[in-house]
Amino acid sequence: MITQDELVVNGPRPLRGRLRLPGDKGISHRALLAAALADGLSVIERIASGDDVVRTQRALEALGVEIHRTYQEVRVKGLGIDELREPTGPIDCGNSGTTMRMLTGLLAGRPFRTTLTGDDSLRERPMRRVITPLRAMGAHITGRDDNYAPLIIDGNALHGARVELEVASGQVKSAVVLAGLQASGASEIVEPAPSRDHTERLFAAVGAPVEKPDARATRVAPGAPHAFYGVMPGDPSSAAFFVVATTITPGSHLVLEDVLLNPGRIAFVDVLAEMGARISIVPRGERLGEPVGDLEIEAAPLQGADFTATESIIDEVPVLAVAAAFAEGTTTIRDVTELRVKESNRLATVEQELGQLGVTVEETDGGLVVHGGAPRAATLKSHGDHRIGMAAAVAANAIEGESQIRGWSSVAVSYPDFAETLEHLSAT
Repeated sequence: MITQDELVVNGPRPLRGRLRLPGDKGISHRALLAAALADGLSVIERIASGDDVVRTQRALEALGVEIHRTYQEVRVKGLGIDELREPTGPIDCGNSGTTMRMLTGLLAGRPFRTTLTGDDSLRERPMRRVITPLRAMGAHITGRDDNYAPLIIDGNALHGARVELEVASGQVKSAVVLAGLQASGASEIVEPAPSRDHTERLFAAVGAPVEKPDARATRVAPGAPHAFYGVMPGDPSSAAFFVVATTITPGSHLVLEDVLLNPGRIAFVDVLAEMGARISIVPRGERLGEPVGDLEIEAAPLQGADFTATESIIDEVPVLAVAAAFAEGTTTIRDVTELRVKESNRLATVEQELGQLGVTVEETDGGLVVHGGAPRAATLKSHGDHRIGMAAAVAANAIEGESQIRGWSSVAVSYPDFAETLEHLSAT
């Protein structure tokens, strides 16, 4: 029940049934961008409904792209790269770092000035990681302290280049790809480690000159995608919350249908399996260059584990920490410093909220240690962070008694209907 921005959960509530999740958020951003840059009408079904993706849509509309959204589909009348127009004012990216970083690459090559801004949280997230590689291609970008929004992009002619990224980041790589599509000459992007490859898969599937010769390199030549029809697969980051909720709540059994099975997004399943979770993967083919399939989950006792938070699971760390809280023994999560610059300082907020549940958490040098036990009902907070809010709800769902999650409206960033979906599955 939601009252005055607070979600009240009376647990435990076993989850049962079948669920088709909202479309993947990361691919939804990219599908909108590809459709806008194509020449002709594209139709996208089951696009993510969260505020982050809406910010990308509104930004493209501000650049002259005609977009019509209904409950089931989005129709995009692409302009092609050369026909984007100068916006009449600053573009507000809200809380969406994906929107801001990708638009920075797209707009770096356009012959006009654009200002990108966002909410208080986004204006404190680092942007030098995207500014620096784009400058290597000739981009003119300035920001507060040369690292933070608002970003002012004075678009101009770009040149192809070999760009070596300082961090492995699908968002930064995608920004450089979008710049490379409008540069003179080919570009190669090299990362220190593999990152999410949605842009390469999707853009190649819709005809753009983007290829991936190996796990750490991406090549892009000048060109554009063609118009397309696509159905977004279910978001695995959203799936992770229901996978953990099912696992830690006795009596639960759930099937998640048509989920994106990209190896760079589904690694949380391997972590949970190592902890003892009962999860089956049923492949169902490929769509827009991405593998899709079903996940079947049963409740199971968990054991502590030791794992490293690579980019493939960094967004799932808050809910994996909840799983660790219900596990027997100690779980060590390494290399999580990137969590300090997300929508909240997730190292601090995870530690605080698990502490409210009576779980002992230690923040080490770049890591977290969670001592599993018997979490208790509590009053929790989202800290304005959608993933912290949903992780708190997952914990509350498995705990005996009434818990409250304050600041629930933050969940609208990625999954506005999360509470209703959780309620429906517990009543099935």
